[in-house]
Amino acid sequence: MPERRQEEEYFTKVEREKKSRLKAKHEKEADALGRKKEKELHWNKCGKCGESMDAKVFRGVEIDICPRCGAVLLDAGELEKLAGYDQSGLLTGIRAMFGG
Repeated sequence: MPERRQEEEYFTKVEREKKSRLKAKHEKEADALGRKKEKELHWNKCGKCGESMDAKVFRGVEIDICPRCGAVLLDAGELEKLAGYDQSGLLTGIRAMFGG
């Protein structure tokens, strides 16, 4: 009898591990889908008013400007391109403040 019980415990453990891996996979897929939907909702939208952003070229850099409220969205590296080399450390401080 103890042998049969060990066998049952083994298969119970294997099933539990399979369910755990499957659950983790489904959670990962659901998270990715949620991020994708959120990106679709907010992609190219103004953070202040929600209006669709217009791309404009300013000093050779394509920036996004909100036609409704005038907010400007700069992608990574665009501020440095527009402002040039920062000797004062201001841009470095701003980047550090926003986690860049």
